[in-house]
Amino acid sequence: MHDVVSPRLGIATVCLSGTLDDKLAAVAEAGFDGVEIFENDLVVSPWSPKQIRDRCAELGLSIDLYQPFRDFEAVPPDVLAANLRRAEHKFDVMEQLGVDTMLVCSSVSADAVDDDDLAAEQLHLLASRAADRGLRIAYEALAWGRFVDTYDHSWRIVRRAAHPALGLCLDSFHVLSRGSDPAGIRVIPGEKLFFLQLADAPRLRMDVLQWSRHHRLFPGQGGFDLVRFVDHVLATGYAGPLSLEVFNDVFRQADPHHTAVDAMRSLLVLRERLAADGSPAVRERVRVPGLPPAPRMSGYTHVEVATSGAAEVAETLRAMGFRRHGDAWAQGRASILLPETDDATARIAAFGVDSADPAVAARRAARLLASTRADGAIEAPDGTAIAFGSSAAVEPGLLTDIDHVSLTAPFDDVDQTALFYRSVLGLEAEPAAEFAAPFGLVRSLSARDPAGRVRIAHSVATLRRGEWAPAVPDPQHIAFTTDDAIEAASVMRATGAPLLDIPANYYDDLDARLAPPHLARLRETSVLYDRDEHGELLHFYTHILGGRVFFEVVQRIGGYAGYGVNNSPVRMAAHRQLRVRAGHSNSASSP
Repeated sequence: MHDVVSPRLGIATVCLSGTLDDKLAAVAEAGFDGVEIFENDLVVSPWSPKQIRDRCAELGLSIDLYQPFRDFEAVPPDVLAANLRRAEHKFDVMEQLGVDTMLVCSSVSADAVDDDDLAAEQLHLLASRAADRGLRIAYEALAWGRFVDTYDHSWRIVRRAAHPALGLCLDSFHVLSRGSDPAGIRVIPGEKLFFLQLADAPRLRMDVLQWSRHHRLFPGQGGFDLVRFVDHVLATGYAGPLSLEVFNDVFRQADPHHTAVDAMRSLLVLRERLAADGSPAVRERVRVPGLPPAPRMSGYTHVEVATSGAAEVAETLRAMGFRRHGDAWAQGRASILLPETDDATARIAAFGVDSADPAVAARRAARLLASTRADGAIEAPDGTAIAFGSSAAVEPGLLTDIDHVSLTAPFDDVDQTALFYRSVLGLEAEPAAEFAAPFGLVRSLSARDPAGRVRIAHSVATLRRGEWAPAVPDPQHIAFTTDDAIEAASVMRATGAPLLDIPANYYDDLDARLAPPHLARLRETSVLYDRDEHGELLHFYTHILGGRVFFEVVQRIGGYAGYGVNNSPVRMAAHRQLRVRAGHSNSASSP
């Protein structure tokens, strides 16, 4: 039975933007215990290794790993001699840094040969040289290694080398990108696992080197099962840090302080998931002190739309059946606040969730490094404020509640923003979707609480090039629920609500694809339709209000849990057509 000791948390300097002093300050501020010093960061630093060591000590950071040392093993004698000379120089640097472990990557060199015995012999020699100086070698199988590209192969070589100063470095990306079964890690003695590096990634089909160098993500942002992977590693008795090594083009250009906070949050949530779903021997080791469980939520208390054109939004809400009560427009359990602001373009500025214990929910947010505003609300990375409270009384009407809030984020920020909402509110990620919109490819990320009462979606254009940008910049919307979408659309049209007209071509195609019931009524009321194996969706939209925000009304039938993504290009084209007509009208009326 292993002692219950919480793992230390670390991060490689390569994850962050800036020079080494920028990176170390950000890492310490985010609360990490230690760092991996990436060689390139040291080489370009004006500080000596001893000064870097002293600076880390000032910041309360340990230096846990020096990396990478490349192309060492299974080479001819003359190359080996040069490699050993190079290693001795690196050992000098490590002694000045005060770090005892060096990462050695499996070779990609044309000088290497496919000979495990030779690789083991030469790694044994390197480990002996390191041990003479009180140092260790952590051997890592690169997923694109020339001959050694899986963790089980690297373990066979380490075991054959049989030196106490030689062990393994396991990197989740190198293991999981190859499709290797991590269950085999459990047979490796924990004392031979010298280091653990963690990275998530989206599931992509591409060259594994390019995938690794450009598309790694922090835990929880991609598609890898890191809970299972880390559970296997910790079950061996591994006692080293959980350290992040993420190569990502966006992260390496972003504010390092923001990135470091996102990185720490991802590790805290990973530990929380391990404490819930890991094996019994692991759960207590990874539990996060002071982190309350995710709040139990029963829906939205309100959504706040900030705009200088509040009158236009208010008139639309009135035509949709909302009634004003003080500062709020209410219908069913839905409540919309319209503070008059100087924002020329409308935006969803805040929302509240109905939490069983608002104080506990706020403590969770703070423990996950969320910023708190003066009014007590927490602030998401996209600037949206989130309040925890309770719902007001129900106002009867055709609309019954808020189904979801759809936000937008720049492509560079969407992964961190989506992770923030999921972690702080305890939402479960839903399958990501991509669709071809009229003005480019759009990626949609959504998440919901276990009961399906709070849903948040994020949409982002995956690429933007050129100056022609006729789409609405960063559109946002609020979706309301109804028990009868066709009736709601009919009534709202009669009361003057500015509902979006859908072209006849859509319904002709819908008839051919799905032949829905009440097709004529759908066509008459411009209600869109979708169906999957679980149920059906009927939904319709308003015009865009305040240049950015619009409303949606949805009727879910059966177990349909999606968002009608297939219909999004239809909606976007219809909104575009409205803007074209408005532009022509304005031109015609100009003197």
